[in-house]
Amino acid sequence: MIVCSCTSLAIRGGDVAVVLGIETSCDETGVGIVDGGRILGAALASSMEEHARYGGVVPEIAARAHLESFAPCLRTAMEQAQIKPGEIDAIAVTSGPGLATALQTGLAAAKSLALAWDKPLYGVHHLAGHVAADTLEHGPLPARSIALIVSGGHTSLLLLGDLATDPIVHLGDTRDDAAGEAFDKVARLLGLPYPGGPSVSRAAAEGDPDAIAFPRAMLGQGFGFSFSGLKSAVARRVEQDPGLHVPDVAASFQEAVVDVLTRKAVAACVAHGIGTLVIVGGVAANARLREVAAGRCAAAGITLRVPPPALCTDNGVMIAAVGDLLAAAGHPPATLGLSADPSAPLTRAVCAPTSA
Repeated sequence: MIVCSCTSLAIRGGDVAVVLGIETSCDETGVGIVDGGRILGAALASSMEEHARYGGVVPEIAARAHLESFAPCLRTAMEQAQIKPGEIDAIAVTSGPGLATALQTGLAAAKSLALAWDKPLYGVHHLAGHVAADTLEHGPLPARSIALIVSGGHTSLLLLGDLATDPIVHLGDTRDDAAGEAFDKVARLLGLPYPGGPSVSRAAAEGDPDAIAFPRAMLGQGFGFSFSGLKSAVARRVEQDPGLHVPDVAASFQEAVVDVLTRKAVAACVAHGIGTLVIVGGVAANARLREVAAGRCAAAGITLRVPPPALCTDNGVMIAAVGDLLAAAGHPPATLGLSADPSAPLTRAVCAPTSA
């Protein structure tokens, strides 16, 4: 187990809620404590090395790793925050989407703490957590903004109002592979290690992004995405020329993904008259994506908000941040009948299906 603590700690406030967040949707066990938009403590344990030999996440391994890692992560986060259970005001947990067995592990832990400590419980949508992560770095979101979520399982353009109270409007989603999924698949094609995002990015740093003119799917066709064809184009090119320079392929592929993501995101802001773009999710840690987005947003007069890389990947503080917003908005907590929803649609920040 690898446990690392978040560096941006702050002193607790007086009247706002202190929320403990639990994230176990995939292969990372995250526990975070947030108070009024400020991080008090955080711990993260990753089982990525255990999955690497299989080239992807194995649900049973992930669930077992969550069981082993949760208590140490909870202890670390509480010690960092220098608080006791009685000082926690609410508990927030990812209840969807994600791997079913992984979600159930986190839910069981959250329910146990809520019952033992007599605290309200909030079921949080994982993707809303990614959006809320940016508020921990840059403060509250404006009244209206557009979010580009790019991760291993999701690629979406969203129209946002108040994250805690307003519906989330989908402007466009991926029709097939998500951007992060495409990175993983292309990494395998190129013989690069899992996870694909960081390994492709490292290889691309040594390559020429203009070496190969890979396709840009669905440009000029609304705000939806498709990356399956791009992945197939890389596969055909590698099959036709096994001697291709891997860094050039990686750089050209990465450029195609980044080009589509940033063009559509900026176009969505312009079309809807919105001046703030928030890019979140694991792929938001990609340096080239951040660089191109910054240039295009500056040229269009759009404010760009991207959380630091440590807050882009799955973590507990992003879930605590949503719980913090829900508690502040007076949203009613969930019951102990809260259940996992592995394929939960993103319509609101709260994700509170109940078991029969």
